[in-house]
Amino acid sequence: MRWQGGRRGGNIDDRRGMGGGAMIGGGLGTVVLAAIGYFVFGIDPQTTTQLASQFGGAGVSEGRAGSPTDQAGAFVDVVGTNIDDVWKTKIQGYQPPTVTLYEQGTSTGCGFGQAAMGPFYCPTDRHVYLDLSFWSQLETDLGASSADFARAYVIAHEYGHHIQTLTGLSEQVRTAQQRASGQAEANRYSVALELQADCYAGVWARNAAAASNGEVALEAGDLEAGMQTASAIGDDTLQRRQGGRVQPDGFTHGSSAQRVEWLRRGYEAGDPAACDTFQTL
Repeated sequence: MRWQGGRRGGNIDDRRGMGGGAMIGGGLGTVVLAAIGYFVFGIDPQTTTQLASQFGGAGVSEGRAGSPTDQAGAFVDVVGTNIDDVWKTKIQGYQPPTVTLYEQGTSTGCGFGQAAMGPFYCPTDRHVYLDLSFWSQLETDLGASSADFARAYVIAHEYGHHIQTLTGLSEQVRTAQQRASGQAEANRYSVALELQADCYAGVWARNAAAASNGEVALEAGDLEAGMQTASAIGDDTLQRRQGGRVQPDGFTHGSSAQRVEWLRRGYEAGDPAACDTFQTL
């Protein structure tokens, strides 16, 4: 993926090295894997608050604003800025989220966030939260690609949840879930929301080069790397990794095949109108 010459918007809240909450010990054990299985690429703010009460800790609530100078931080800045530039052409009055980089744990508008949750978006404060150590867990423990675009896909997915907040869809889904006849039905709404965010990530990828005069662009093999990562974090794959049987009624993010399919659809269409994942509910 080409990105080093891309524009930096500086909409970063960098809390790295400023303290955080206690880590969950034991490496990527059952608790952490279960947390990633539920939280990776999306989060329910009420559940975040519940986890905060279980894990405890206090985190930094404000960091250094601007453009990070290290390569990992610069990558997030460039990718996030490009995603913003794409969505400004798709949504009238688009307002970017803030991207918060942190280590271990941090305060959020949705409660206390920890690295074990994976990347997440908080609709209350409209921040995307990233602990960059997640990349190594994603690649080493879950078998995702280490390509730059695979990481950019993670970021773009979280921006997808921001789009859903801006359009009011997230609130509509929460209302529908509260009226659902049972957990299985509520989960289907969650799956549709997550798959749409995957599709939105594909929409961004298709439009990245046009929005940056080619300074940010996919290269050969990048889309395949993104689909490899989408497959690695499908609910069925995560359930198997935890040693259990596949239970579709328990899916909250979609199967590996579904995640790959909707990322591909978004990329092929390049249009958010192609991302109606709720049509089959």
